[in-house]
Amino acid sequence: MRRIFVATIGFLLSSWKLPAQTDTLFINLSQADSIFQSGNFQLLASAMNIESERAQIIQAKLYPNPVFSALVNAYDPGNKQFFHVGTSGQKQFQLDQLIILGGKRKAEIELAKTNARIAELEFQQLARTLKFRLHSTLFAIGQQEQLLGKFSYQLSLLDTLLTAYQEQASRGNIALKEVVRLKGAYLQLNNDRAEIYRQYYESHATLQTLLGNTSPVVFRFSENDIEKYIKVYSLEDLTASARRHRPELLLKEQDRLLAQQWVAYQKKLAVPDMTVQGMYDQGSGAFNNEINIGVSIPLPLWNRNKGNILSAQNKLKESEYNLQAVEVEMLSSIQNYYALYLQTVTEYKKAVSLYNSDFETTVNGMMINFQKRNVSIIEFIDFFEAYYDALSELARIRTQLVTSAEQLNALTGTDIY
Repeated sequence: MRRIFVATIGFLLSSWKLPAQTDTLFINLSQADSIFQSGNFQLLASAMNIESERAQIIQAKLYPNPVFSALVNAYDPGNKQFFHVGTSGQKQFQLDQLIILGGKRKAEIELAKTNARIAELEFQQLARTLKFRLHSTLFAIGQQEQLLGKFSYQLSLLDTLLTAYQEQASRGNIALKEVVRLKGAYLQLNNDRAEIYRQYYESHATLQTLLGNTSPVVFRFSENDIEKYIKVYSLEDLTASARRHRPELLLKEQDRLLAQQWVAYQKKLAVPDMTVQGMYDQGSGAFNNEINIGVSIPLPLWNRNKGNILSAQNKLKESEYNLQAVEVEMLSSIQNYYALYLQTVTEYKKAVSLYNSDFETTVNGMMINFQKRNVSIIEFIDFFEAYYDALSELARIRTQLVTSAEQLNALTGTDIY
């Protein structure tokens, strides 16, 4: 039976990996970023919003069109003639051109430029948020795949042992309670694997959405890819980077600028615009074939736009408070996530120093010694529970290292890790 057991170990060692489909997408981190930038539909939609706002700059630069109007005679009762518009009839033509005064057109252009800049920053903010989710999900899936592989391998070994023990128990060579304990260990491990599968498929659905691709994805990475997230930066460096690059902060600054421009624009709206007129009148004026010019301008007696100006000033104060709120939130978030990052780096370094190839050698040795009856069922199950806990904890620490570093990337607005 021992030869069968050893042969089973050899077979399972070569076949524990998750099944792959022919259309599976095998990617590393840089390839994932490339697919994300060209295939994420939220980013593509946000890019179109930028182009839309830039088009508004073009529109703001355009001057109002002139207005042409015509008045012709419908019925001449003296001559009993319809549409008497000839040389002895009557017709009138007028051309009006609005002249924008007070610098309103220039103010509208500046407002359009600021809105375009806000759209660009919203794109950057969205890209940062989605990129954080992408990288975090990729490494989470990577750890889940590794755990599933190891759990599936151990379940196969346990299944082989369970079959052998059931046979021995039926012959009376082994106590039935040991088979029951072994079944309990198998079911517990299977439940743990089922939970990992649930997390894996949830993460996989998120990843496919982020990449804009429905193919199964396998993330290729090494321990070096995780250790690249270990870099030395001071809290002051992170804070300074956030002030220069974080889209949320820059957005609030642009919101304040937009509010300032809106106040100025509302004040300019209090200045009335002027309409210049040119008119030809064939016969209804003081002279025949009369040509007149004129101007019209509203008199700002009752409405000087005071309500809109006051509303804009309050919006400006609101934007200043929002900017201060983001600054406080930014500093608080960076401080706390930086502390979490440092703690995770310490945990990671300790964990990788403890976990090495001796773990796998010990696992296989424990399996063989249990098969030889050199290890009791209680010792065997206790060992494997500790082993599974160690694997899960190491996966958690690796994932948290990546997540905390990527969170700092998102908070500072730049790829510092």
